[in-house]
Amino acid sequence: MSTRNGLISLAVLLLCGGILVLFTDIEVSAVRWVNCKAWATPSERSSELCR
Repeated sequence: MSTRNGLISLAVLLLCGGILVLFTDIEVSAVRWVNCKAWATPSERSSELCR
């Protein structure tokens, strides 16, 4: 039974890690959109960060 518990724990850990990576990518995209497109000045849009 302990091997099965270990495999379930590993699966849950991988699932949580995948969800964390997904939401981090979404958050980075949203922040870049707000800072480089939505309310950005022309000089901010042409900055190296926004390219």
